[in-house]
Amino acid sequence: MNTDKIYAEAIASEYAPKNTSKVVALKKLDRKAKSKAEIFAFSFGVVMALLLGVGMCLTMNVIGSGTTLSMAAGIVIGVIGIVGAGLNYPIYTRLLSAGKQKYAFEIIQLAKEISQSAE
Repeated sequence: MNTDKIYAEAIASEYAPKNTSKVVALKKLDRKAKSKAEIFAFSFGVVMALLLGVGMCLTMNVIGSGTTLSMAAGIVIGVIGIVGAGLNYPIYTRLLSAGKQKYAFEIIQLAKEISQSAE
């Protein structure tokens, strides 16, 4: 086998104009099905990580007045951050499955059309 030829064809296919708009539509539907879950997971994860960090800083007296009240508040805030970070993945999977379920029919129909036209 000529690997140079295969490699050249693979690179050429990347730069060739895509004349099948169905493939592009299928990719857009796939992104649309997954985007809400991904955006939520990243945003929620960042917020929970920040809460955990603020709680740790309050607990270790890096910020705050160093009183028992600020330490207790830090523990509570940190626990909220830990629980939120732990719940992030189950929430993400539920949102992802809901998004996939919402667009499943359209994606399957379009994929069937593409596979039948390729034969």
